[in-house]
Amino acid sequence: MIKNYRLKAGLTQEMLAELLNISTRQLQRIEKDETKTTIAMLIKIKNMLNIPSEEMIKIFETNKKEPTSKK
Repeated sequence: MIKNYRLKAGLTQEMLAELLNISTRQLQRIEKDETKTTIAMLIKIKNMLNIPSEEMIKIFETNKKEPTSKK
C-alpha cells in the first residue's frame, strides 16, 4: 500500500528513503511488511505521501502483526 502511494507521488524508493532519513533497504522492508516500524515513522510516511487516515489505519494494523518470513 505504501508503495502505491509512493509511486503516485512520483518518488523512487531511494528518494523517499532519503526524505525519511532511512536506508533504501529499510524502506523496502517497510513496503513489503517484512519488518515492524515505529508509529512515528509510519506517520512521517503518511504525511509525506498524503495517505488518507483510513488507509493508514490498515497499515498500522498490518504493522502490529509479526513480520512475514520468506523461505
